[in-house]
Order: sequence, then C-alpha cells, then structure tokens
Amino acid sequence: MIQTNKSTAMNRFFFYIILCSLPLMANAQYTSQGTIEFERKINVHRQFQDEENEWFERVKSQVPKFNISSFVLYFNQQQTKYKLAKELDDPAKMFGGYPAAENEVLTDFATHRVTAAKKIYEKNFLVEDSMRVIEWKITDEIRTIANYKCRKAVGKICDSVYVVAFYTDDIIVSGGPEMFSGLPGMILELAVPRLYTTWVATKVTVDPPPVNEFGAPKPPKAKKVNQKELTEALKTGFSDWGKSAARFYWWSEL
Repeated sequence: MIQTNKSTAMNRFFFYIILCSLPLMANAQYTSQGTIEFERKINVHRQFQDEENEWFERVKSQVPKFNISSFVLYFNQQQTKYKLAKELDDPAKMFGGYPAAENEVLTDFATHRVTAAKKIYEKNFLVEDSMRVIEWKITDEIRTIANYKCRKAVGKICDSVYVVAFYTDDIIVSGGPEMFSGLPGMILELAVPRLYTTWVATKVTVDPPPVNEFGAPKPPKAKKVNQKELTEALKTGFSDWGKSAARFYWWSEL
C-alpha cells in the first residue's frame, strides 16, 4: 500500500512538471510575433577592389573597411516590416552613401504582396509587387543565432547571385530581412557573398510589436514601379557604368 502511494505521488509530480512546462515549450516552438534586431555588415573595400576602381584606391583611406548599420524587423503571422533602426554616422555620405541604406519593406502574407521603399542615388522608388519566390535548398548545417537553433539554406536571386540563409522553425513566420522569405521559419542570418554583405540577428523579443509599425512605406516623391520595372530603369540609367552596374541591379533586388 505504501509502495502504491509512492508511485501515485511520483506520477502526479511528473504530470505537474510536464503541465507546467507546456507553455514554455509552446513559446519556444511556436513564436509567431515579435521584434528582431539585425546588424548589417558590408565589406566596402572588397566591393570596390573587385571593380579595380582606381578612384577608390585614392580615397580608400578615408572610407572604413566595413559599414555596419542596424535594422529592425517587426513580425506577426500576417505581416513583417523591415526598416532602418536608427540613423548612424556615415563617413561615406560624401561619396554617395551606401546602397540599400534606407530600405523599408512591408510583406503581407495574406495577399502575398510586398511594398518596398528604396532610395537609389537620391531618387526614391516605391516598389509594389508579388512576394519573390526563391528555390531554396535546405541543408543539414546547424548554428545558433540569437539563442535560436537555425538551419542553413541556399538560394539564388538574379539567376546567378547566391544567397545563404540560416532560419529557425522556432519562429513560425516565414520572413526575413529585406524582401527575403519562403523558408519554413524566420531567417535570422543572411549572406550575399557577391555583395560582401551579411545580416545577423543580434536580439529577438517576442512581445507583440506596435500595430502602427505595420503601415506601408511612403517615401516622398517616389516613382511607383514593380521590381522588373525598377531593374529596367537601372539598366538604362547605369548602362555606361561597366561592371559596377551589375552590383546596383543586385542591390535593387534585395
């Protein structure tokens, strides 16, 4: 009789532990709203070295090797909103600034549409288009980013520009920085090797983001285009820029 009572007590104890753990397990596995802080890092010198730019060699000492900026991604199950987190001192502004420095992207999963504000050499564009489809190849490589277990995936944009992403299925929203999405979870790290640029999540909070953060971008005096029209406009505008032109197209596709 004593043995039976002990067994019953132990069963109740383990049941209580499991019951208390369920909310924590649910939060860990099914996060569907929150805010992600990203650090974007560009190797500026490598970009210009690839182009054998004689002008840049003369001014290289005035430009830091890396440009680091902070972006934020608000997300819920219906939408994501990616934007610049704060203005940073930019020594390169005297040279025209860095690409995609002020990109703002709203992704709507219900309508499968993307609205993005992009500034290219002082000209504002409002890109309205369907969500991009990337054929991701998911691998077995795992790494931990911002305390989340993430899996590696590889895809391409512009037919030949490889993109490496690490996503977590602990966050069930299929989003990421810029216009990247389409994986079975949230992208917490992204690299575009040909642009020598990475986006890495430094902090994830799971509090509900402010509703007013999900408004559509409204850049002043912007030309409304879809992504194809933007690319064609850049090809016309930068047709005499040689190898440098391709890099502008790639940046515009982010």
